[in-house]
Amino acid sequence: MTEREGAHIFICTNKSEPECLQRKLFGTSKLYADDALTTKSGDFVFLLNIDSNVLYGIFRAKSDGRRDIAPEAWKGKYPYQVEVEPLGDIQTVKNATKMLQKLGIEWHKPLTESMTQRLLGLFAPQESEPLKQADENTPWGLLAPEKTQLKQGRTNTVKTTHSLDEEKPTLEATTLWDYPRQSYGKTSKGNNKYAGVTPAFIIWNLLQRYTDPNDLVLDPMGGSGTTIDVCNEEGRRVICYDIAPTRPDILQNDSRTIPLPDDHVDMIFVDSPYGDNIKYNDNPNCIGKISSETEDFYVELERVIKECHRVLKPGKVIAWLIGDQWVKKKFTPVGFRVYEILSKYFETVDVICVVRRGQSSNTGIWYSRARRFNFFLRGFKYLFIMRKSSGAVIEAKKRTVKWAYYDRDRSRVESS
Repeated sequence: MTEREGAHIFICTNKSEPECLQRKLFGTSKLYADDALTTKSGDFVFLLNIDSNVLYGIFRAKSDGRRDIAPEAWKGKYPYQVEVEPLGDIQTVKNATKMLQKLGIEWHKPLTESMTQRLLGLFAPQESEPLKQADENTPWGLLAPEKTQLKQGRTNTVKTTHSLDEEKPTLEATTLWDYPRQSYGKTSKGNNKYAGVTPAFIIWNLLQRYTDPNDLVLDPMGGSGTTIDVCNEEGRRVICYDIAPTRPDILQNDSRTIPLPDDHVDMIFVDSPYGDNIKYNDNPNCIGKISSETEDFYVELERVIKECHRVLKPGKVIAWLIGDQWVKKKFTPVGFRVYEILSKYFETVDVICVVRRGQSSNTGIWYSRARRFNFFLRGFKYLFIMRKSSGAVIEAKKRTVKWAYYDRDRSRVESS
């Protein structure tokens, strides 16, 4: 039997829990929309209160997950929703996060069949009619887990490896992103042999944070098509151009003139050249043939940035991946120069550092040369996340921030 998603864990807080249980409606924000939208009628569903650390169950989905089943719920904060019904009396598991950790379960990742078996084992079996009906309608023996035993409040589980755990990347929480490989999942995203290929994890994270399903994403420098592959898998529409297309679903076009109407796309991702260090193609007009040590390079990139600003919808996001250059004892801060231009057209959302791992200099001999000859290898790229102004005039107000101050250890200060 193949592994499959058998259950879904939604989260709530002390503030949102009463509405979840009263409405028998679980919801989530855009960041975790995928899990809500993959919930199907009949799936097992659980509710984790992250404030009280209590897990509620067992519920069954009465509807497929979709957006705005009850638009007014939680004042619109959690629009990706699913209707649920309890299977018997609602039970609780305290110290839930520790218990889930023991079971090898992370609430924000898909649950496989074996995970679902172990999760159901946390709840005492009930002989209620809804539970019997669920057992009869379930094609696998989820309600009789054989690998979990509960003794005196302790959970003993058989450790297994679950391939689906690695099918989705981690939603990044910090401004330092590090990926051990270029792609993820069972199908490849882009071509990892392509010079300067984009890490698929980056695009996945951007889609989760800044787009909704069916939004239109633009990649004006498509390369090997990583953006297309991630968007197709995540239910986003996508248009991908390149001056020298590598595959049929990438349209031939120079990014300095984008053939789209004004205010047309919901997100833009650009992984541009950062000089003439890579031979991308033989097209003489390729920006990657211009040295980043010259002003011409930034003039041409600004033409691309202007076009991106024109076709992006107000209030939407552009993400630009770029690296610096060090060659023949000369450092060129390409990232700073590109950020300076972007700032003329867009508002800054945040700046991410993406660890570089796939470059040709990531070898022992280059590390040795860097130490011997006193230079640094490029260890990261910038990911500039910018937003097009919505046009609304906002009255400037002085911000007040309540910082959590901590007293210094006076004994250490005095001794120093």
